[in-house]
Amino acid sequence: METEYRRSIKSWSEDDRPREKMLSKGAGSLSDAELLTILLGSGNAKESALDLAKRILATVDHNLIAFSRLSLQELQSFNGVGLAKAVRLSAAFELGRRKELAGALKRKSLTSSGDAAAVLRPHLADLNHEEFWALYLNNRNHLVGQRRISKGGLSGTVADPREVFRIALELKSTGIIIAHNHPAGTPHPSSADDNLTRQMKSSGEVLLIRLLDHIIITSESYYSYSDEGRL
Repeated sequence: METEYRRSIKSWSEDDRPREKMLSKGAGSLSDAELLTILLGSGNAKESALDLAKRILATVDHNLIAFSRLSLQELQSFNGVGLAKAVRLSAAFELGRRKELAGALKRKSLTSSGDAAAVLRPHLADLNHEEFWALYLNNRNHLVGQRRISKGGLSGTVADPREVFRIALELKSTGIIIAHNHPAGTPHPSSADDNLTRQMKSSGEVLLIRLLDHIIITSESYYSYSDEGRL
């Protein structure tokens, strides 16, 4: 069986082999499983790299966001994925997040909730726990800083207004956008989110620093207090 496995992909037509297909037709022609096959490089004694890739994707219902959330330990639970492969897969997703963030940061100013969400999504969308972030803007709405304020568990995190506005004063920011994620996937704010928004807004008014928005990020969408007329 091991011999049959080792011959399986090599015996395919070149057009069907993921690496050769990518070289001849481009990366866009490959399925998710085929791209994952290239990253894996090899399978195990019972599965080709492609079969292993398909099995891994099936465990997350072919959801790449869910796949990107797998820890190194969870990746290594698949037969044929050792530490080196797990690290390679995690590194690939991290590069993707950084590419997304680099594109968002090229904007000279943040003029909408969509602009802000584009900056925040690489930090927050794929997490299994809650984090609270703040974006700091000058009077032209140019981004002058971004900070993670706190890190919580599955159901919540705590944000201290004193820390948020200490950084704002340090950066000479005139406006801030606060944000956190909902790992469960529902963007609608809770009563605690509403209370925090009011607290941040009133604290900013004392310091003449405007709260421009409070954005809740999920893996699929986001909620903006500003867009909903709630600031």
